[in-house]
Amino acid sequence: MSFSCARFSTKWIPLIAIQLVCLGLWPEGQGASAQGTTEKVRDALEKKLSHPEEREPNFCRREALCGEVVLQRFYTRRDYLPAWMDREGRFPLSGMLVRSIRDGVLEGLKPDAYHLTAIEALLEETGEASAAGRPPDPDLLSDLDLLLTDAFLIYGSHLLSGRVDPETIHSKWIAKSREANMGGLLETALEKGDVDGVLKGLLPKYPGYAGLRQALLRYRGIMEQGGWSPVPAGPALHVDDRDGRVRALRALLMLSGDMEGDAEGGDPEFFDQRLELAVRRFQKRHGLAEDGVVGPDTLEALNVPVGDRVRQIELNLERWRWLPEDLGRRYILVNIADFELEVVEDGRKVLAMRVVTGRKMRVTPVFSGRMTYLVLNPYWHIPHKIAVEDVLPRIKSDPGYLARQGIRVFESWDDLAPEIPPETIDWPAVTKYNFTFKLRQDPGPSNALGRVKLMFPNRFAVYLHDTPSRYMFQRNQRDFSSGCIRIEKPIDLAAYVLHGDPKWTREKIVSAIESGESRIVWLPEPIPVHVLYWTAWVDEEGTVQFRSDVYGRDGPLDEALEEGPGHP
Repeated sequence: MSFSCARFSTKWIPLIAIQLVCLGLWPEGQGASAQGTTEKVRDALEKKLSHPEEREPNFCRREALCGEVVLQRFYTRRDYLPAWMDREGRFPLSGMLVRSIRDGVLEGLKPDAYHLTAIEALLEETGEASAAGRPPDPDLLSDLDLLLTDAFLIYGSHLLSGRVDPETIHSKWIAKSREANMGGLLETALEKGDVDGVLKGLLPKYPGYAGLRQALLRYRGIMEQGGWSPVPAGPALHVDDRDGRVRALRALLMLSGDMEGDAEGGDPEFFDQRLELAVRRFQKRHGLAEDGVVGPDTLEALNVPVGDRVRQIELNLERWRWLPEDLGRRYILVNIADFELEVVEDGRKVLAMRVVTGRKMRVTPVFSGRMTYLVLNPYWHIPHKIAVEDVLPRIKSDPGYLARQGIRVFESWDDLAPEIPPETIDWPAVTKYNFTFKLRQDPGPSNALGRVKLMFPNRFAVYLHDTPSRYMFQRNQRDFSSGCIRIEKPIDLAAYVLHGDPKWTREKIVSAIESGESRIVWLPEPIPVHVLYWTAWVDEEGTVQFRSDVYGRDGPLDEALEEGPGHP
């Protein structure tokens, strides 16, 4: 179960009072009334949780209780006995939870989103009362127990499946997040006295998450040291140029880790070959043309403040938490923002290629599927939206368009609908509102799907396919499709997914394609396909990669992570 609400405030209080409670340093005689205190706290919890009509819903000490349903179930099973308070009226594991929540910064999360201020204030108040010999306040203790429980549930849920549900901010983003019985995990944590260990066990186990987490530490370190200064605007910088701006360029690339060796020595304003190599390295890990020239695009990427890069890493750590528990022993991964596809087997990349993804008005969705078959020499049943928006205007302006493209017209989308000669249709009178025809493109060199279509059935009708427009793969930003994913090496990928079936060697695949016959070929074993969207990640060499936010998805995620409920 996932909880997404939180509030944002922070207050660091003296630790001495907290330690009095956490370590059990209560005045002599305090334990004599422990049984009575437990009963009073139990009664307070029952009153607060069992009669929702008599209390302010969703809030405790002006803190939103994000896991209210789970809280109710959790405490009901305990007969409303406090979970964190021991028989002596102390909270021995509260300090461990506080430390774990503070460590949330290492995961790109904000500790003050998990009742940290309120919990520390209540611990301080409880400690002061104990030190002064005042009797404990059951209402205060019950609130502290509730907030500790809710904080564990929220924080644990966010480590497990993310703080934000992506489907609430992106209509074409389907997440298969990990799930767990958070109430049961809390019971385990309390019984074993290992709150921190149980919470750490909820972190994603993927090497990519661990690598990005390390990158966050590194970039925060750069930020804490003051970050890097921008390279001033001006004409493009080339190797062998001498320019005052080269000094700033050299300093920036040293801080970013792209320039190796000692910064001392030589002319700091001379653009030498070592600096050119550093520029190329920077360009490569930012998805730019690797020409070694500091032109407008490279300059723009260089001058992104380190604080923005830190936030970019934090956003993508959140995206890792949206992934399923297991991507598969072998799988196909498409990173939309990188315009790349890779095949991973036993944790190792075995095949990679460029892809073309959907343009901004027809974005490629984010989801996971299972590839089960492919089609050689496919027909293209042109989707209605593409037919009326793209094809219809061309038909009207060019009467021979359909014939040249091998596109046939059918009366409707019914399976038995008859074919209609295009010349019998009054095309000028056809609009997107009365267009009822089905258009089908025959297999051939002009077919928009090329010669191979690889299918992983999904509700978006998205698939991988070949394309006759090979020139698109030479561009750095490749968002030109209508949502499906065009692949650079279709025969390589077909040979990989059919590996193990002796009937379909690479040579036989090529022969079948050359025959021109359309045929379906079932995979010997389904393979998971994950279509993802990462604007920052760490590759298998440990290099931090950044990409432009081509679909503008970082902004809405940033806003969603910053949101919190108001006060009652």
